[in-house]
Amino acid sequence: MLKTITDTPATASTWAIAALSLSMLMPSLDTSIANVALPSLARAFNASFQDMQWILLSYLLAITALIVGAGRLGDIVGRRRLLLAGIGLFTAASLLCGLAPAFWLLLIARVAQGLGAAAMMALAVAMVGETVPKERTGRAMGLLGTMSAIGTSFGPSLGGMLISGFGWRSIFLVNLPLGILNLLLAYRHLPADRQDTNGQRASFDVIGTLLLALSLAAYALAMTLGQGAFGPLNIALLSGAAIGGGVFLLAETKIASPLIRPAMICERKLGAGLIMSALVSTVMMATLVVGPFYLSYALRLDPVFVGMVMSAGPLVAALAGMPAGRLVDRFGAQRSTIMGLAGMTAGLGAVAALPESLGVAGYVLPISIVTAHYALFQAANNTATMTDIRADQRGVISGLLNLSRNLGLVTGASLMGAIFAAAATANVHDVMAADPDAVAAGMRITYAAATVLIVVALVTAVAGRGVPLRRPMPHSL
Repeated sequence: MLKTITDTPATASTWAIAALSLSMLMPSLDTSIANVALPSLARAFNASFQDMQWILLSYLLAITALIVGAGRLGDIVGRRRLLLAGIGLFTAASLLCGLAPAFWLLLIARVAQGLGAAAMMALAVAMVGETVPKERTGRAMGLLGTMSAIGTSFGPSLGGMLISGFGWRSIFLVNLPLGILNLLLAYRHLPADRQDTNGQRASFDVIGTLLLALSLAAYALAMTLGQGAFGPLNIALLSGAAIGGGVFLLAETKIASPLIRPAMICERKLGAGLIMSALVSTVMMATLVVGPFYLSYALRLDPVFVGMVMSAGPLVAALAGMPAGRLVDRFGAQRSTIMGLAGMTAGLGAVAALPESLGVAGYVLPISIVTAHYALFQAANNTATMTDIRADQRGVISGLLNLSRNLGLVTGASLMGAIFAAAATANVHDVMAADPDAVAAGMRITYAAATVLIVVALVTAVAGRGVPLRRPMPHSL
């Protein structure tokens, strides 16, 4: 019989990448789409602003705490199988969010969404090596980065339109057709999980997963509660996270099949990739934390124009994703990583140095340089980190890569916000009361600090260049 077009390897690979792209788009979309619904949700459930924060925090905490465990579980039970389960859980939880009659039920559904999202984000990156040839890995990683940027950048605008036309429940129910399509594509086109030929399967490290999840949740809460002002609760949470992390590392040395072998993180190539990912994400959060205040209070833009200017960076990152992937395939991951970080350094330095008199153009142009090179860095670093990894390690290493990004984001929200507030409020008690010159000075100091962090990442890239992961490793992590 003649093969149909859907049976050809090239077409099957295309549909498989489409499934992985949707698996990145949906969790990213729900990271930002709920923000615009908070006022509507507060009215619907007669809840306070502090309560509404948990709509966002519950989702992000679930992803941060469980993404490494989800990646490792995929390595054990099968990445395709667990990805399908994650898509199904995310879709079902979205339905529950959209139908939730009470606030507590909405919170539970958001946690379930986060659990499904953790599996989707970790395993989408991990499965790239099984769906495309090695020489096209950069393009695939660039596409996944594009889908993540599209979801994050267009979530608020899509959410606003849906709420205006159909009410707050529609921002969750919109996931149903996307989830069903994603399930069909993944089930039909993703490669089957490999069967274990020795009949032996590593056990899942429940204790390690629980210890890591609790430690990460404590750290994320320490960085987010109090809006950057560290009080006794923040210090207690941060201390608990440090103690929990130490206990976790100690426990991992005693378990036959641990979640993460501490020695694995010491591998220079992997360690460098994780450090750079965390540093770059910390810096990118500055554009979201500092940008709105600078545009509103220093440049005196109204909210509509602030939103338009703020969308420029994510839009550039989304458009640059695919070309960035092609550059990675052409010039190599290590060289492209250094190019991306060098471009980010130049862009951030320009933001810190350009005078306020240049207005919006003096902010948008360098930020566009930063985000375009961020897309190149993301594609290159993901490719470098995931290349030459043993098949049974891809899930957990993808989880670690996503975790480093998430930790960078929550750290950046606190750290960059604290630097900006301290610099802009030297003579007043609150940023809202600062004069335009003070706000502009705070912005420049914050981006100067961000430039230093990217220089550190650049030095890390050069120091870790050309040092491969050691291939001979134990059968279990």
